[in-house]
Amino acid sequence: MWPPIRLALAPEGTLATLAFVLAGVALGTCSGLVPGLHANNVALLLAAVAPALPGPPRLVGAAIVAAGVTHTFLDVVPTLALGVPDPAMAASALPGHRLVLEGRGREALRLSAFGSASAVLLAVPLAVPVTEVMVASWPTVRANLPLVLAAVVGFLLVTEGGVRGALGGVVAVALSGALGQVALPLSPDAPLPGSVLAPLFAGLFGAPVLLDAMRGTGVPRQGGTSIELERRTLAGLGATGSLAGAIVGYLPGVSSAIAATAALSATPGRYGARGFLVTTSGVNTSNSVFALFALVALGSPRTGVLVAFEATGAPLDLPLLLGSVALASVAGFLLVLSVGDRYLDRVGRVDPRWLSLAVLGLLAVLSGAFAGGVGLVLFVVATLVGLVPIRLGVRRAHLMGVLLVPLALG
Repeated sequence: MWPPIRLALAPEGTLATLAFVLAGVALGTCSGLVPGLHANNVALLLAAVAPALPGPPRLVGAAIVAAGVTHTFLDVVPTLALGVPDPAMAASALPGHRLVLEGRGREALRLSAFGSASAVLLAVPLAVPVTEVMVASWPTVRANLPLVLAAVVGFLLVTEGGVRGALGGVVAVALSGALGQVALPLSPDAPLPGSVLAPLFAGLFGAPVLLDAMRGTGVPRQGGTSIELERRTLAGLGATGSLAGAIVGYLPGVSSAIAATAALSATPGRYGARGFLVTTSGVNTSNSVFALFALVALGSPRTGVLVAFEATGAPLDLPLLLGSVALASVAGFLLVLSVGDRYLDRVGRVDPRWLSLAVLGLLAVLSGAFAGGVGLVLFVVATLVGLVPIRLGVRRAHLMGVLLVPLALG
């Protein structure tokens, strides 16, 4: 099942590999720091241009994987500074802002970085045994996929707490599912080869929080960088996030936000906002590792980044790709610590209205580029649907009904 591992040292090849991976790190840094820009939108753009990128496909593929991993580290920065979370980080927005309002934003950045880093360290050794189990059980899961996905939706509804929350979740799942049923079969003409997923994700997850962020007031003065959780606790919370990330890596249509919901149900409440940040960051990043192993073992990409990877025609060179993950993780960890504080201080003081309008314009352009005029219509409709859970006070994870419902219905 696993590809053979060969070790070789060629100085020229090593330098070229390093250059491509660092280019991916730079791209993931830029995308992660743009508020409201989902990793899947970046991945779709990469998939469109990947065949034309210069360089060997294996190195272009390594760069794309590195970009995806780096994005998962950096996307917490605009979440904390602007109140505009990446969809995969939506669950951590409120607790993170609570720390920012207490002047503990720098600590929050470090909690997220440690959560992501510890999840990667744990995901790599866990990936092989978890993958073996999933490969053995996959025929059964695939045969009963509608029931599995229905159970996922049921779990989300039950964990909302109370009848009102469950009903709000039902409304969000039903509306997003209906949107997916209508939109996913479409193949509109567009300037770039893409899909309707770009306007759907931009509208469901990016635009609503941008609209709400226009009423933001900026970031108050922040204090020191000390972390109040013990190292053992950080490792345990990261492990919880890493295990939950395995769910995302192997099940189609199940997002990091859904896995974060599962992880948080197992997180002791006494850790509060800090435990929330570490766990959800761990889910977001460990997904990159588990999804990579799922692609090798099952032959099917589970994330937008890996769809872009396949578009390069790159071979599944697991040692190279794991090396790219490792380097991108180290870079992402250091970048959060170095760039995050400055971003929090400077960008957090920018007028959120103008910044939100600028990013909304960018998302509209991307929607049109990937799906033409149909994409712009879908972007507007998806934005209206995306506002529903926010107004009803339920989790945005229910909006993954846009994929879960069509998958469950076949």
